[in-house]
Amino acid sequence: MYLPTRHRQHDPQAMQDLIRAHALGMLVTHDGALPDADHLPFEYVPPGPDGAGLLRAHVARANPVWRRAGQQVLAVFRGPAAYVPPDQQEKLETGGRVVPTWDYHVVHVHGRLRAIEDPAWLLDFLHAQTRHHEAPQPQPWSVADAPPAYIDGMLRAIVGIEIAIERIEGKWKGAPPA
Repeated sequence: MYLPTRHRQHDPQAMQDLIRAHALGMLVTHDGALPDADHLPFEYVPPGPDGAGLLRAHVARANPVWRRAGQQVLAVFRGPAAYVPPDQQEKLETGGRVVPTWDYHVVHVHGRLRAIEDPAWLLDFLHAQTRHHEAPQPQPWSVADAPPAYIDGMLRAIVGIEIAIERIEGKWKGAPPA
């Protein structure tokens, strides 16, 4: 990502907050011939004693992305964005030497992809994700609401993925868009 110094986000908490608020990330991998992108809801796990934070998600077993385990990958999280027309006053003051632009906030996370097929890990992950995303609902759904045999079948149909964060960079261009 082109990242002029004036747009670099230095606050790790601000970048973590953007990931949490805009959890649908774009995971960029390589299929051997071309780049590929999958749009996945991620969970951000803060750094532990080892110092590395994590991104976690799950994919359908039919999705080939999990077979790219070991690859260096990029996950992109886009926050608010807005078109910014030229300021009329500035246009008058500069003799028209103004252009429109875009204001946006974005976070890029780099790391190595790992696939997780452990059913206990997947079930714990699904419970945590469901609790998190269902919490604001008037009648939250729970994994326990579905028949156990159905959940067992679903667990066989998914694979967990995890990215140990090696580098994280944020670009805050312009004011926070509304």
